[in-house]
Amino acid sequence: MNPAAYPRRILLCVLGLSPQIVTETLYALSVIGEPRFVPTEIHLLTTAEGAQRARLTLLSDEPGWFHRLRRDYGLPEIRFTLDTIHLLHAADGRPLNDIRELADNEAIADSITAKVRELTADPESAVHASIAGGRKTMGFYLGYALSLFGRPQDRLSHVLVSSPFESNSNFFYPTPVERVIFGNGPDQRPLDASDATVMLADIPFVRLRDGLHETLLREGASFSEVVRQAQRNLAAPSLTLDVASCWVQCGETVLRLTPISFAWLAWFARRVLVGLPPLHWKRIGVAEIEAFLDEYKTVLNDPLADDEHPMIVSRRKDGIDKAFFDERNSKLKRELSRVLGQRSVLDYTVQRQGTAKLAGYALDLKPEQIRFETLD
Repeated sequence: MNPAAYPRRILLCVLGLSPQIVTETLYALSVIGEPRFVPTEIHLLTTAEGAQRARLTLLSDEPGWFHRLRRDYGLPEIRFTLDTIHLLHAADGRPLNDIRELADNEAIADSITAKVRELTADPESAVHASIAGGRKTMGFYLGYALSLFGRPQDRLSHVLVSSPFESNSNFFYPTPVERVIFGNGPDQRPLDASDATVMLADIPFVRLRDGLHETLLREGASFSEVVRQAQRNLAAPSLTLDVASCWVQCGETVLRLTPISFAWLAWFARRVLVGLPPLHWKRIGVAEIEAFLDEYKTVLNDPLADDEHPMIVSRRKDGIDKAFFDERNSKLKRELSRVLGQRSVLDYTVQRQGTAKLAGYALDLKPEQIRFETLD
């Protein structure tokens, strides 16, 4: 999936006191990158001091290094304004100048998480995140947030600059022609900026987005909440069913199903417990139908269900055909995925087993992973 093919291309950087990482990364992506990734917009997450430095060195008329870079290499318009410089705030709401307190650390984690969640919510966007700037904790949180919310088109990197240009406050990018700057040492040695080498180290990351339930993909959930859910989804699969309440526990996540979805899941769970083989809808007979209806009647707790409940009457009359079988599998998966996410839900839904024409369906769980008991 080529990030450069997306109409909205975002460079997202955490930034401390070195605004150079923005132009260095932009140069590496859009001038020498293979394939080139030319952002349509740039967003910074930074402290109050970092924002001031970015404004004065990158966006000013002079020296205006961002504008110079675009002119030097003929780059197209890129949205990078004061509005796309996002200040990190302390726990009490004041703009941060530095990150010193534990509460401030938690606050920036939530802010970075919120911005990554927002930018990755747009299906037309590709996000390239750079962890080169700011304090190490800022880079860590940005990388972790991209792991939680990143999609196949999103990337993570760290920019590398050759010596003696690395950490030189006068260097912003390799110029196309000779440009003299001065070194940081006591002798202020003159250097030619066009001699510098800049490269991008791509950082692979594990994408966990599909394992998050829908509420965590929307605005509001904190960094720690999202991490807890991701951690729960990484636990070994186990299924506990409470017949009296229709609550189920999938791993460490507890949720309530509709009665018919609970009965459908319970039917297949009991088949695993007694060692029955996967089931194809063409091979469902009277015994299988009654086993499912017994689960449903138990959940309903209605002594008249046999004679009056329309679903029970219709299943006894029409059986369990392909349309009903597929509908129940689909609706169970939909109810579970709202809480478990698209990846973890596969451990607890009825899945086709094998590739044969009449391959049956079953839960992909072992008997020791399934329990029926009361969930307190």
